[in-house]
Amino acid sequence: MRRLAGASGRSILAAAGAVVLLLTTGCGLIGGPSTVLVAVPDNITVTSPDFSGKAMGPAFSCHGAGRHPAIHWSGAPAGTKSLALVMDDSAAPITPYIYWIIFNIGPQSSDIPGGRLPPGARQADNSKGSIGYDPPCPANHGHVYRFTVYALGKKLSLEAGASAKTAWMAIAAAAIARGRLASPINP
Repeated sequence: MRRLAGASGRSILAAAGAVVLLLTTGCGLIGGPSTVLVAVPDNITVTSPDFSGKAMGPAFSCHGAGRHPAIHWSGAPAGTKSLALVMDDSAAPITPYIYWIIFNIGPQSSDIPGGRLPPGARQADNSKGSIGYDPPCPANHGHVYRFTVYALGKKLSLEAGASAKTAWMAIAAAAIARGRLASPINP
């Protein structure tokens, strides 16, 4: 193999280093998707009228109606072309367990109403392998469910039902900002 020279060699080495960093920091390629790039600012505020400031009730779990809660957000930056939401549990035996992925939410949207999706939004598979909201079924306390809203710099070219890994990787690659709301469930 010939030796890399000058600025182009340094660029190739820097790109290779970035790939190694992505593979080892949990961006969905090794060990499952658990985080986005560190450079993505946390400037989106995420709330829910269904549980902000308290634990989610059983209506949002398999112990109740199993419906998804309403999620609201504000603070998406200029340049947002679409939004995405990922609900996961970082304490699950399969880390993280993804309960819900919604993408291609219009940039003008500021919420996901309880029981409905914004017009044009698509859902990916969850860790169970089904499309849509997989209601958590906690056997014990200690699980915290994270609702992370991502502002994306583009609309994703994925079909509804894309795999969780494919959708997560596309979201991570396009994220320009994020915000998170976390809550346990009272079974």
